[in-house]
Amino acid sequence: MSTLRVVPAYRHGRERLFVCRPDGSNVAWYDRETGRVNLLGEDARDDVLQALKPFLTGPVTVGPPPVPTPAELARLTLHPDDDLAPNRPGEALLVALDRDPGPARRLRPDPRRRALMAEETVGAALDDLEGAGWHTLHSISLPGGDRIHHLLLGPGGLFAVHALYARKARVQVADPMVAVGRREAEPLLRRLRSVADRASYALTAEVRPVLALAGPAEVTVTAPPRSARILKDTELAGLARLGGVLKPADVEALHAMARDRNTWGRV
Repeated sequence: MSTLRVVPAYRHGRERLFVCRPDGSNVAWYDRETGRVNLLGEDARDDVLQALKPFLTGPVTVGPPPVPTPAELARLTLHPDDDLAPNRPGEALLVALDRDPGPARRLRPDPRRRALMAEETVGAALDDLEGAGWHTLHSISLPGGDRIHHLLLGPGGLFAVHALYARKARVQVADPMVAVGRREAEPLLRRLRSVADRASYALTAEVRPVLALAGPAEVTVTAPPRSARILKDTELAGLARLGGVLKPADVEALHAMARDRNTWGRV
């Protein structure tokens, strides 16, 4: 067989090493997280293992790719235009800014850019949970103009996460009102609970609201908010410690449903 090449790539938040022929066709791939080498043809076994030898980090399982689960089959049949998984944090804001950047000079910073910074900060923190059995979908548009900034799915349940820019500002929370710095307080928690309720209806599963504050100097909460969590962006990693709510198969099935744009058209 001709010399094989090893090409790294990221698929759905996980690194995979693809073993390719000189013409670019794949013969196998190595998933470091699961320690598995998936062979597309048993006759290439020895050559594949020789090519991967410098990259193997421990004992590996070698064999044909596993049979797709129902959730994986649903994902494979999803039209690319309807797949929300590739959305970047702040996708809707990125598109809006690209279409209308606004004036080059302005007296005050564009609030859309601050909102984008918050969504990118929170989104990056949530994406870091991928390896712990969690999935995150970003910028899910709902009928009527509402939007779920981030939907987090994992063993600890489902969370609708709203990112709020609060860099070096004092944040005061008096359910349902939230005030950032000297700005007037808004009933943000009421709106966030409404969005979470709509997500629960779409997925037929409980979705809990989370307000994620990006870079606050101080947070004051007068009383624990009803059914909502208030977290700094640096505290989001703690959600990975939650468990006992969903089994892995349930997480994958809900993720497959949530990433389909059509799921959200009826809420």
